[in-house]
Amino acid sequence: MKIALIVNTSKEKAISCAYNIATLLLSEGAEVIALKDHQVLDTGLESAQSYGSLFKKCDLAVTVGGDGTIIHSAKYAAKFDKPMIGVNVGRLGFAAEVEPDNIGDLKRLLTGDFTVQNRMLLDVSVGGKTYLAVNEANIARGQLSRMIDISVSLDNSPISSYHADGLLFSTPTGSTAYALSAGGPVIYPEMQCLLLTPVCPHSLISRSVVFGSEAVLTARVKVNDNNPAVLSIDGERNIRITPDDVVTIKKSDKSLKLITLYDRNFYQLLNEKLKERKS
Repeated sequence: MKIALIVNTSKEKAISCAYNIATLLLSEGAEVIALKDHQVLDTGLESAQSYGSLFKKCDLAVTVGGDGTIIHSAKYAAKFDKPMIGVNVGRLGFAAEVEPDNIGDLKRLLTGDFTVQNRMLLDVSVGGKTYLAVNEANIARGQLSRMIDISVSLDNSPISSYHADGLLFSTPTGSTAYALSAGGPVIYPEMQCLLLTPVCPHSLISRSVVFGSEAVLTARVKVNDNNPAVLSIDGERNIRITPDDVVTIKKSDKSLKLITLYDRNFYQLLNEKLKERKS
């Protein structure tokens, strides 16, 4: 089995943890491959020039970092239909399965002793380009303090207008990310639905709305030079919205395969993570 190892090299703890993981997997007979600029692990691993070639070569992937490392890698994992698992060296690690003290459990990857969850993703289209979202697409105001006006349609039929700081379109996985902070509901991550959450809406009756997985939502934003707006995909990619832009959000044909090793109650885990957020 060939396992890709993706490391957040800005974290010293992640580098040392990844070294231990690579040593463990190699000792169990696995082949381990890493990005060329991640050879700081100094274990003589096979290298890949890019994320694309890394995921093309591997059977599955292990990320070492926080949720940001998982989200960035997830887009490639989904594109190449490869399962992945996260080792958490970040603060919360909602999407991570393994803590550093339990990396010995990763040996189960080699025997097939695990299950795979299929997580829904979003296709977000604007200006002739389509982007893949793991957590959310966020339409937000620009640097100025003014609120923005956003009109939303469902299957080409107008349904609502919002005067707010922004509007979030989230996956069930993303319901525990920005949407949760914006007052949205917690959705079981393996559900198939689309969550819309206004961010600091002007109206007190504006609330989150959950749509079915077949819904196609479109959003138009009233923008000009004095009141710009930006579309953000998972906080990684920012696209400036023009007055003529129509943003389309729908369920992607691709899905994220997340490996699970433990039979844990999602809501108990959520409570534990939220307690950590308070600290």
